[in-house]
Amino acid sequence: MSPSPSGVALAVDIGGTKFEVGLVSSAGEILLRRRCPTPQDAGADLLLDTLTRLIDEVLDAQAQVGVTATVCGVGSGGPMSRAGDSLSPINIPGWRDFPLRSRLAAHTGLPTAIDNDAKALALAEGWVGAAVGVSDYMAMVVSTGVGGGIVLDGRLLDGADGNAGHVGHICVIPDGRPCGCGAQGCLEAEASGTAIAAITGAPAADAGPAVVERTGMLVGRAVASVANLLDLRLVVVAGSVALGFGAPFFEAAQAELDLRSRLTFSIGARVIPARLGADGPLIGAAAVGFRSFGSLLSQP
Repeated sequence: MSPSPSGVALAVDIGGTKFEVGLVSSAGEILLRRRCPTPQDAGADLLLDTLTRLIDEVLDAQAQVGVTATVCGVGSGGPMSRAGDSLSPINIPGWRDFPLRSRLAAHTGLPTAIDNDAKALALAEGWVGAAVGVSDYMAMVVSTGVGGGIVLDGRLLDGADGNAGHVGHICVIPDGRPCGCGAQGCLEAEASGTAIAAITGAPAADAGPAVVERTGMLVGRAVASVANLLDLRLVVVAGSVALGFGAPFFEAAQAELDLRSRLTFSIGARVIPARLGADGPLIGAAAVGFRSFGSLLSQP
């Protein structure tokens, strides 16, 4: 990645379980962070009010760390429009075609960029994480939902509307469980934290060995399709489900990947834990801001 970004980013991570806001330096260091639960079954205004209160708390604390944010970067579940001008996170039904970017820009006065949270993670892991120095890889989040971001030839893929990398909606079980997207058998419908809770009747954190192995296997199945399609050999996986399940999850994913990646260029593809752990979403959100208003990875 070159050249390096400069300044300090106000980083905003929007998830179905929590909102998190922080200040991130141009070296990828989190200087300050605050979080709160995502309001459930809330309307658009309450969601926005909760988020802006958290943002104000962070901005008011800038003096404590002696910095001033110059850009705002946001990572959120999708889908969304290419520039993030409107978004409709599947796991946040209160926001549908919601103009979050313009609302946040008006509130903070900062140049603001929004991208998919898994694409943000891909930027973060290539910047200061497990994919440093790698020009072709995918980053995944296996958490409340499942998302992905793809880097090829050192460039983060955007797609026509900015939604490239939605690995959570690869079909892994034909005619499987209904998915929130309207299809059936998607990886997100079978292996996300939401899906595991629906299947087992208990939180993913309480899942037994069989569920952990099945989840890893299905992730490996989806990863193999991506490796075979896009000629890449590294997949970095983050998220509370994947990292919480730990080694048995990754062993099952790697075994399935080995079984199904049999082309000369995909044999040996690896699936590994993300290096940034719980810091990844905020660093990724900052990377979105730096990418748009500084320089991080090649630009389209």
